[in-house]
Amino acid sequence: MRHMIKAVGSLALGGLLLGQPALAQSPKVDPATVEAAVKGVFGHAPAEWQQRIVQDETQKACSLYRNQPPADVATAITERETKNVVLPADGKLLGDWKSGEKIAQSGYGGRHTDDPKLPLGGNCYACHQLSKSELSFGTMGPSLLEYGKIRKYGADDAKAAYIKIYNAQAVFPCSNMPRLGHNKHLNEQQIKDLVALLFDQESPVNK
Repeated sequence: MRHMIKAVGSLALGGLLLGQPALAQSPKVDPATVEAAVKGVFGHAPAEWQQRIVQDETQKACSLYRNQPPADVATAITERETKNVVLPADGKLLGDWKSGEKIAQSGYGGRHTDDPKLPLGGNCYACHQLSKSELSFGTMGPSLLEYGKIRKYGADDAKAAYIKIYNAQAVFPCSNMPRLGHNKHLNEQQIKDLVALLFDQESPVNK
């Protein structure tokens, strides 16, 4: 069974708890109580790990509005996060789809037991279907089958995919998708390889 990547960057446990839709009989939780619980769990962790539970402005907004921000807040999120997107300096968006498939299959990285010197994965199959032959995939995100084919392998769509992988908040405010590039979980080449997985005509995504 695939494991989910631990929250990358500074995504706080409080944000996860408060960001979920309310169940019919779920009790209201005092944010201060959640914050105290998080600090109690991670209070003795190394300094670099404690930084992961400190929410940034976007995460605080998404927690406050339970991932359903009003229009003005949503606009502020996308504008702020769009400024944080760094596109490749060479202008090339497509890497090697075979490497992209390996990244999509791998859930390695983001846990305190993982060696940071080893290649990190995107764990894409945990949320998306990308290949017809893959039996184990999640459904939290939409199926990406024929992603590039449907979009006629357009350059603008490839750019949009790069931005979404780099920082999903720039595209959809309070998205559940990790900001893989913004949080430096994946590097530029890895994101290029994932875009190639989506847009290369030889990729299993488009078969």
